Amino acid sequence: MKKTEGCLEKIDDFRWRLPSQYQAGMRVPGIIYASREMLPHITGENVLGQVANVACLPGIIRASMAMPDVHWGYGFPIGGVAAMDFESGVVSPGGVGFDINCGVRLLGTAMDYSSIQSSLEELVEEMYKSIPSGLGVSGSIRLGNKDMENVLSQGARWAVEQGYGRAEDLSFIEENGQMSEADPWAIGMRARERGACQLGTLGSGNHFVEIGVVDAIYEPEAARVMGINMEGQVLLWIHTGSRGLGHQVADDYIKLMLGAMTDYNISVPDRQLACAPVRSKEGQGYLGAMRSAANFAWANRQVITHMARQAFISVLGISRETAGLQIIYDVSHNIAKVENHVLEGVVKKLCVHRKGATRAFPPHHPDLPKKYAHIGQPVLVPGDMGRYSYIMAGTQKAMEMTFGSACHGAGRLKSRKEAKRVIDGREVVREMASRGIIVRAGSLSAIAEEASFAYKDVSDVADVIAQAGLARPIARTRPVGVIKG
Repeated sequence: MKKTEGCLEKIDDFRWRLPSQYQAGMRVPGIIYASREMLPHITGENVLGQVANVACLPGIIRASMAMPDVHWGYGFPIGGVAAMDFESGVVSPGGVGFDINCGVRLLGTAMDYSSIQSSLEELVEEMYKSIPSGLGVSGSIRLGNKDMENVLSQGARWAVEQGYGRAEDLSFIEENGQMSEADPWAIGMRARERGACQLGTLGSGNHFVEIGVVDAIYEPEAARVMGINMEGQVLLWIHTGSRGLGHQVADDYIKLMLGAMTDYNISVPDRQLACAPVRSKEGQGYLGAMRSAANFAWANRQVITHMARQAFISVLGISRETAGLQIIYDVSHNIAKVENHVLEGVVKKLCVHRKGATRAFPPHHPDLPKKYAHIGQPVLVPGDMGRYSYIMAGTQKAMEMTFGSACHGAGRLKSRKEAKRVIDGREVVREMASRGIIVRAGSLSAIAEEASFAYKDVSDVADVIAQAGLARPIARTRPVGVIKG
């Protein structure tokens, strides 16, 4: 007899099944990756309802999945993974989200904390000044029509060719920073207008640039391959996406698909799951536009990388070689990818939606940089601005269980509004300063929204991922300087 936790059936200590009988129309069960202690929040926030709704989508394969950082989102839960059959399934903008290719980039320096500590405040200030952050903020780059076309089709490569980075950077970005089959012409004028002055900007919300210090190494050999050589080493985290351009693409295609579902006789339990067959005109249009927005996001992170490198060199008075700041990896956690996966011994072409979830590909996967062939893909799991962040590595078990997917961060526990009701931004700044963490943001309100208590403890999330076998912990960092959107 199965052990149950309310409507959930226990598979093991870190997996729970939501039976397909839970809700009419479910084509597959839900699978929740979580510890028992995480379940009250997951069930209380109606995440199970969203997992069940996703399980109703045509062509879904195996299960509607939720990672341990899961929380309520638009249509799909944030932390949701769903793979659709390429021939018979659908693609849903709600399964990617409004911030297309929101993702994380991690850079390693050649310095330890003692070499920057006395200049830390100046360094944070310089990055805050040079990297525009905040809602709707504009940057110094203005993209004309031709440059916009090139950014949408070439991604990070365009940025490197314009002098924002190094050619070797591209090898350590998912898709080499450029999704093929991007279709800039599938992106409307309003989206282009919104993105024209936002390249090289951080944006708002939970986006950040963080100076972190390595405080634990779990697999020294794998860490060395990544360029993480010692405790106390300074790393740099960058988290942002496609800004207003991606948001507009999502908005445009949700409206388009709401109208198209009738044509394809598709019914969904939630209008936020608006979708179209992957192979349809609308489905292919969305994928072309989404890939273009993803390229914009990679170009955005590339320009920010250049700005951060310049800040380090300028403030510390060091050479590029001394600074290091080599890209360890860059992963997307809001995207739909056409991938081949083995199902019951047969290779199948799938459209894998990862929303608030990252790839976790295993050793020897053909999509990995040669450098990481023997250790697996770096899986970047940032926490809140006051605790820890994890560097992990993908596993074969993830390929078999979650289509090569893992968590993307800590995951919210409280809404932004709730956080601001509980604490004042000034109090957060004082508390973080007392622990040696310098934080800068456009407003005290933005800082209050991002207080640590508003998030799950990322150590708990990483532990579930590790215990479930989806990724191996390689190293951990703690924040010392944070710029928030």
